[in-house]
Amino acid sequence: MKLLLHYDAGPNLRSMLQDLPNSISAAIVAPGDDAALWQELVDTDMLLHVLAPVTAAMIDAAPKLKLIQKVGVGVDAIDRKHAASRSIAVCNMPGTNTAAVAEMTLALMLASLRRIAALNSAMPDGSAWSVSRLWGDAAEEIGGSTVGLVGYGAVPRRLVPVLSALGAHVLVANRTRYDCDVEFVELDDLLARSDITSLHLPSTNETFGLINADRFVCMKQGAILINTARGSLIDEAALVDALDSGRLAGAGLDVFSREPPDAASRLFQLPNVVCTPHVAWLTRTTLRRSLDVAFDNAARLRERRPLLSEIRED
Repeated sequence: MKLLLHYDAGPNLRSMLQDLPNSISAAIVAPGDDAALWQELVDTDMLLHVLAPVTAAMIDAAPKLKLIQKVGVGVDAIDRKHAASRSIAVCNMPGTNTAAVAEMTLALMLASLRRIAALNSAMPDGSAWSVSRLWGDAAEEIGGSTVGLVGYGAVPRRLVPVLSALGAHVLVANRTRYDCDVEFVELDDLLARSDITSLHLPSTNETFGLINADRFVCMKQGAILINTARGSLIDEAALVDALDSGRLAGAGLDVFSREPPDAASRLFQLPNVVCTPHVAWLTRTTLRRSLDVAFDNAARLRERRPLLSEIRED
């Protein structure tokens, strides 16, 4: 059985892939190397999908393909209907990156509240020592603030006790409300009350552009917006306007509507924005957990046993 990882794997991940179970071989192709991709797809049984979209053309180029395994949770970049038409299974890995994404979300909250990136950039020429007094007047703490979590999946559930322990009051906006020690509210109420709003929703037709110009008007003056979920949740032009106008005090973004974003994006020119390149999920521990799941599913596929976390089309 051949496994194909479509990702620009670093030395650590390549080393992990050397620990393959018997009868499984692996190939690695970086996104953008189309010639190598089409060549490797010809005899691929299992495709490991990370970020680069899995298109109908890719699926058609892989006559032996039996499983598309998402490394992570979101499967919005996979042409699932075309996969289903070929009887190709699609699976994800719920829980493997929960800890990593929750920690990065917290890190972006703290970095945005304390302007860490801007201060770090201003250190070499000494200007940080003067601007820090101005920014210090605007810096805030999580303790005593209201944090709104939009969505209530694994990541926000992990964040709730951490934020509460730091002294924050937590609000949650979610389609389903649960009987637990969390205050559930409507989205617009959450936006109006939250000092920090953090997004934790999948990319769907219903969530596309959810945080738009109208929603920014609803947000609390001087709030901070965090997104480690999907870039399509935010209207980025409206976000820039909200940051420019002072409606928002800052933003921490790990995901973007286009990835990689345009180098000329205004988001990169604003001192109150912290950006990272869709790596909230990416730690050595997450990769180890993910490969364990992938190897398990490869064995299940070979032995014709039920797959872990298979996503079926309605």
